[in-house]
Amino acid sequence: MNENDTLSRVLYIDLTKKKFWVKGRKELFEKYLGGTGVATQLLMEECPEGIDPFSPESPIIFAVGPLTGVFPLASKTCAMFKSPHTGDLGESHAGGRSAIAIRMAGYGAIVIKGASEIPVYLSIHDGKVFFKNAETLWGMKDGSIPARVIRQNEKGEGLRAIFRIGQAGENLVTYSNVITETYRHFGRLGLGAVFGSKKLKGLIVSGKRMIEVTNKKEYRKLYNDIYNIATDSPVMKKYHDIGTPVNIKTLNTLKALPIKNLQKSTSESIEPLTGEEMAKNHLARRVACAHCPVACIHLAYLREPYEDDPYFFKTTPVGYDFELIYSLGTMVGIYDPTQMLKLIDKVEEVGVDAMSMGVILAWITEMLERNKISGADIEELQIKWGDADAYIKLVDKITHPKTAFLKACAKGVDFAANKYGGKEFAMQFGKNEMPGYHTGPAGYLGFLLGARHSHLDNAGYSIDQKELLDNTLAPEKVVDKLLDEEAIRQILSSIAVCFFARGIYNLKLVSQGLKLLGFNLDENQLHEIGRQIHLNKYQFKIREGFNFDKLTIPERIYETEDPTGQITKEFIQTGLDYAQKQIN
Repeated sequence: MNENDTLSRVLYIDLTKKKFWVKGRKELFEKYLGGTGVATQLLMEECPEGIDPFSPESPIIFAVGPLTGVFPLASKTCAMFKSPHTGDLGESHAGGRSAIAIRMAGYGAIVIKGASEIPVYLSIHDGKVFFKNAETLWGMKDGSIPARVIRQNEKGEGLRAIFRIGQAGENLVTYSNVITETYRHFGRLGLGAVFGSKKLKGLIVSGKRMIEVTNKKEYRKLYNDIYNIATDSPVMKKYHDIGTPVNIKTLNTLKALPIKNLQKSTSESIEPLTGEEMAKNHLARRVACAHCPVACIHLAYLREPYEDDPYFFKTTPVGYDFELIYSLGTMVGIYDPTQMLKLIDKVEEVGVDAMSMGVILAWITEMLERNKISGADIEELQIKWGDADAYIKLVDKITHPKTAFLKACAKGVDFAANKYGGKEFAMQFGKNEMPGYHTGPAGYLGFLLGARHSHLDNAGYSIDQKELLDNTLAPEKVVDKLLDEEAIRQILSSIAVCFFARGIYNLKLVSQGLKLLGFNLDENQLHEIGRQIHLNKYQFKIREGFNFDKLTIPERIYETEDPTGQITKEFIQTGLDYAQKQIN
């Protein structure tokens, strides 16, 4: 890497002692590039084996990549931690300005350990870390207010980003998130709860460093090429115009969209929630992450009358995307966009992962229908499919749980189902609640095998649609494709580009871009680094107790119609057995 690149600087912060220091880790970044690759190694170094995720010594790691601040769409920050939700690897990515701010502040990674005695937020500016009292910000109902207070009280120069948690994180809900720039999230696997366990309300980071490239003429050409591809690409235009909700209509037509806890895979009521209808009737504005020309973040304005004066309205911008429409719409039987936006806004307010919360709400509804729990378990709330107002109250009660059942729900659907039953329709994979794809066996194998049990690990749903709709592939071939894709995605998340740009950033282009930053790696070398990063993640997972033989699969996936007709126990088990041999 280039001699003066500050990417190799790692900022270490001790919340207990209120100290910070910087180490140069050039060898680490040269070997694993940045982002996911570096964060995985730092997690192995800093996280004691078998530690409680809420222990003060359990680390939080943020890492960015070499392309951050240099090329378009390289806007992701990787967060790595021990997940309180699954007990092993916690990994989440967020866009916005977070990656650029960390890079401009002069760091490639930040490691946070320890725990404060009182609530604090961190202010990272000009090579220093300030530990600010956040007692007045702790416990605020509206999670956006602390961010506003921090923004107003912290001047900072250059690019800056604000991270913060809501009440769910403060209350250690295991799937609580960290929000940055209002509409971006470190969403999955419970980073917000780890923040809460450390009494860390949030942080702000800013900087205005320069990044050197080796050949300015070649750099300008490559930058322009990437920019032009991004702005001319039909796929990127789709993300700009309609966003990820464009998938709603397609998946519904294929019979691949989870409806009412996956009791069905298609609905005739879906039209108002399709991306086209949402853009036509509810889209208010689009927002982009830093250094991104696409602007895929879609916001709707939610207008609600004040209770004490119906002639005055509160107008709230609410972000929506495919996963939100699935989890807080179709999964819980809500087809009215306004009602769905109200529920999304509530989930944003408390600060939880929307996919996990949607799955848990759906599971609770079915548990009530089957008389497996009673009204007393949920404080006598009346819950039924499609009732957004009731779900809003239930979100509050899960965030502030009083009954034993609600306390179990605050630890995820797998934990709750193990105590109260209903495992056959508790839609989790690797203890992580499912995303919105019932596309076929490759999708479910992807959830199960992915290092963080996420659809973004390997996009198995894409294999279903491209390879299995009209054909048959052996489970072993499916797993080979999943593992190969996961290796490639480790590189993309290590250089820290958005996965929406995976069609642009092939390994050849990545090699070209890295060369201008002092990394001389060809396509084969990059692929091997990606494969090794994936294995490193599994080394951590297995160290912390992950075992393929302990994976549980809800029976529901075999019962509900899917596009391929190939979701069988034999297919899934054969794939898992084969994958275990490849990974171990």
